[in-house]
Amino acid sequence: MKIIDRLKSIYSDVKQFTRAKLLSGYAAIFSSFGNDVYKSDVVQNCIDIIATEISKLQPKHIRIDNKEMQHVPKGSLNRLFKFSPNELMTTKDFLEKIIWLLYLNYNAFILPTYELYTDPSGNQSRNYTGFYPMNPSQVDFIQDGIGTLHVKLYFSGGDHFTIPYSDVIHLRKKFSRNEIMGGGLDGRPDNAALLKVLEINDTVLQGLEKGVKSSLSIRGILKIHTVTDDDGQKAERKKLEDAIEKGTSGIVALDMKGDYTPLPLDPKMVDKDTLEFLENKALHWYGVSKAILSRDYNDDQYQAFYEGTLEPLVISLGQAFSKAIFTSRELEVGNEIVFYQKDMMYMSTKAKLEVMKTAGEQGLLNDNQKLALLGYPPRAGGERITQSLNYIDIALINAYQMGNKDKTKGGTNNEQE
Repeated sequence: MKIIDRLKSIYSDVKQFTRAKLLSGYAAIFSSFGNDVYKSDVVQNCIDIIATEISKLQPKHIRIDNKEMQHVPKGSLNRLFKFSPNELMTTKDFLEKIIWLLYLNYNAFILPTYELYTDPSGNQSRNYTGFYPMNPSQVDFIQDGIGTLHVKLYFSGGDHFTIPYSDVIHLRKKFSRNEIMGGGLDGRPDNAALLKVLEINDTVLQGLEKGVKSSLSIRGILKIHTVTDDDGQKAERKKLEDAIEKGTSGIVALDMKGDYTPLPLDPKMVDKDTLEFLENKALHWYGVSKAILSRDYNDDQYQAFYEGTLEPLVISLGQAFSKAIFTSRELEVGNEIVFYQKDMMYMSTKAKLEVMKTAGEQGLLNDNQKLALLGYPPRAGGERITQSLNYIDIALINAYQMGNKDKTKGGTNNEQE
């Protein structure tokens, strides 16, 4: 069964809808988005780095109880998130696809499929069967008779279906002027400023290519001292080329009819600072530094990249998935989707050893967790937790200090006696 057919079996168009009205006065219709900037290798490298890092996340359904303790419930959500959110993608593929769609369109739509389950008391719940990133050619926002917002998705193959907006997982980038969509006022990527920089960069690169070619194509000037027709000039030039080609000593003999003046090879290049300035403009647009782009970064550089570029995406993913998957009541009792970034945190070996020392002394890590931090597999008995004796329970500090104080006074009195 095709994915589109499966979605149509859940979301149909039987209701009567009217166009959703926006306060801005724009019609809530969003067609396919432009992608001119993605012809740039710098742009594609930036997005690829971000998508690759986000693909390391591990989504989980958790429940937080009244004591703020986290529990991982058994069910369809964690089964799907662990390895394969749908039959076409692994979890890594799924997350990478979402980020590419988000940066291409400034909007990403993920549609859930589910089966409705009714318990003996008549209460309905959803058993989720898959999550699918979608790339529609057009999106209409419409309302039913009671004002509930729906989204109608059109695809290039001619298929379309309507889904309640509350069910769709909608991620937005640069959510500013438009009331529903990310991007500019019309719900499309607003890349005009970046496109201008990329056009200048392309012009510079083309100029370099042409400059090199022209410098290498003209080697010298042959001046002929007699007045000859075109055929005569061609013959003289051919004679010179043959002499250069056949010469083994590097010396070419010419008669009195011609002088040959060689031209130095001096292709004109754009200075390094100009090229770096243009590249950095594109890198800053996506929040990727040169160290991250070249994969030659240290702990501090990756931490800055994570906090400035990756962490907002991690937060957005968790909130968007939780909002669409759970009802208000389910959210109130502590259900949420969290995207854990354990495998995304970069640390050098030195930093890992420092974490092991500090966390180990506090009794926060067991032996297997310490092994995992260094990339080693777990071992039998690795659940053991050790802690330094140099720390004391905060609840015992006052009693401990008062006891020492009394001992000190007693010792002093004994000495005086």
